[in-house]
Amino acid sequence: MRIALVGPAHPFKGGVAAHTTETAHRLSAAGHRVDLVSWSRLYPRLLYPGEQAVPNTEPDLPPFEHTIRPLRWDRPGTWWRTGRRLRGHDLVILVVVVPAQIPALLTVARAATRGRGALAAGTAGAGPRIALIVHNVAPHESHPGASTLVRRLLRAADLSVVHTPEQAERARELGAADVAVSGLPPHLPGGTPTPAERAESIRRRQERDPADPVRLLCFGLVRHYKGVDLLLQALRDVPGITLGVHGELWGQAGDRVLELSHDPALAGRVRLESGYVPAGRIREVLAEHDVLALPYRSATASQNVHLAHAHGLPVLASAVGNFPSQVRPGVDGLVVPPGDVPALARALRELTDPTVLATLRAGVADCRDDDSWDHYVTALTRQPR
Repeated sequence: MRIALVGPAHPFKGGVAAHTTETAHRLSAAGHRVDLVSWSRLYPRLLYPGEQAVPNTEPDLPPFEHTIRPLRWDRPGTWWRTGRRLRGHDLVILVVVVPAQIPALLTVARAATRGRGALAAGTAGAGPRIALIVHNVAPHESHPGASTLVRRLLRAADLSVVHTPEQAERARELGAADVAVSGLPPHLPGGTPTPAERAESIRRRQERDPADPVRLLCFGLVRHYKGVDLLLQALRDVPGITLGVHGELWGQAGDRVLELSHDPALAGRVRLESGYVPAGRIREVLAEHDVLALPYRSATASQNVHLAHAHGLPVLASAVGNFPSQVRPGVDGLVVPPGDVPALARALRELTDPTVLATLRAGVADCRDDDSWDHYVTALTRQPR
């Protein structure tokens, strides 16, 4: 098929941009003719106050060759013109991240299909089928009118692909006509480490003095739903553990983490390195720590468990999103209820037991490329029911 994939890509940073880029590569490898249609301006600064682009233009993943960037959030004319250019495609896949982008995506879909409804898909001259990759059926932080916008887009599409059964249920409640569930496949920034690189990271951890504190890591953009503040509260009552926070401290959530890090009970135990972590540094940062902490209040789907396990790192995660299906409690990580500071403290105490930590390290399986991308491409390209 001739496919247009519409979503964020390099030079924008973050997991969604990396996922979009890798999806384009995988669709192309499956034999489709793919155009990656991206944005030149993605968000207003009020919505995303941090740096939106990768510093020094270093991509998280190899860019996709057939990429254009005609879309701008502040120029609606680019939305309609882009959609008209896609009328000759067989399939248009729209990447749904936040409700603020939905008016643009609806315009692209309507222009590409000449305004037909989803039920008219496949009729002569109706234009391409419309599929959605829905990263968040509901936004991480609620916004007025968000559900209305999401409902309109879901009902306008022929197919919606989500990453967990819970997200599928929510999409159906909002009126999606056809929903496919396909787990979020790995799209690791910097690529999957080689066996030699993974072994070197593991060796560096094993050679540390056993008397040293256990080193926890929180990685990526600090936002309220990620619960880093909860982890800091739990950490106050558990000596023998340090925490490194590597990522942008964003808004009030970042201010709260900064405030908590100055608690006298955490003196000398918290290291904040605010700023984007480029792909080339990720392996080094992970090798310096013992456990990746994901104390999220809520989540849809994340690849951070994949990232940690690929580098030989066990995980401490909340039971939200796709974490419970990816972490085997007591084998390659620990899982706690979301928003539960005492449960986090109990898990931290477990990690201070050298036997427990050694068991979790030994249980982390090597994450080689599997068939999850094949399933994902199949889900995106199948005919709607």
